[in-house]
Amino acid sequence: MLASDDDILSRAEAWKGAGKGVAIATVIETWGSAPRPVGSHLIIDEDGNFLGSVSGGCVEGAVVAEAADVIADGKPRTIEFGVADETAWRVGLSCGGRIRVFVERVD
Repeated sequence: MLASDDDILSRAEAWKGAGKGVAIATVIETWGSAPRPVGSHLIIDEDGNFLGSVSGGCVEGAVVAEAADVIADGKPRTIEFGVADETAWRVGLSCGGRIRVFVERVD
């Protein structure tokens, strides 16, 4: 079962309140077959803990890794995964979709 937006945002707030660095990833665009709709969230703390979902599989692993950099340097990023990308099979988008994910630090 996926966490609700309220659960995700409450957890982000709790992590921030505990003094942890936190990033939030949001699906901002999809094309074709995509596992999660626009507006889906994944939160990540500085220890690599996460809650929510932006896609599933290896895409989320890549987003968690990118979030670590965002937490460290504070620079938001937009990352894209899709079938035109040579990593499509590796990240689990071999079904013909593309997603764009915006990752930003929660300050």
